[in-house]
Amino acid sequence: MINLIIVFSTFFLMEGATWLIHKYVMHGFLWILHRDHHDHSTEGHLEKNDYFFIIFAIPAIILMYLGRQEGFNYLFYIGLGVTLYGMAYFFVHDIFIHQRISFLSNTKNPYLLAIRRAHKQHHKHLGRERGECFGFLWVPVKYFKMYFKKN
Repeated sequence: MINLIIVFSTFFLMEGATWLIHKYVMHGFLWILHRDHHDHSTEGHLEKNDYFFIIFAIPAIILMYLGRQEGFNYLFYIGLGVTLYGMAYFFVHDIFIHQRISFLSNTKNPYLLAIRRAHKQHHKHLGRERGECFGFLWVPVKYFKMYFKKN
């Protein structure tokens, strides 16, 4: 039971970590890798921004490996939580929001629409400054209100 708590806690804590990393690292000193995600300056299907999948996968793999070496201790389950968050990020960000694979493009789900709208607000800024909506699964309440209000 404790292992499940570790996985879910890590998954949810990753939202805060993602917000901080997105705002201060991706829009900071690693803007050189993230810029093409905003200005679409790279031709083809892959962007420099895609290197972040590798950058973030490495600590998760190390944690899972070290945790496995110690008989599946807490490190393994932290790594598993990070990995599950990364999978959710890929599915929602790359497949659903940016439609790298056409899927759920005509959804009416208010939660998904709010996430998509907040991300569009984030991308209206082509530069690294003046950004907003750095979160991923939880975005400002005003976007949820747009789609959950009754007509």
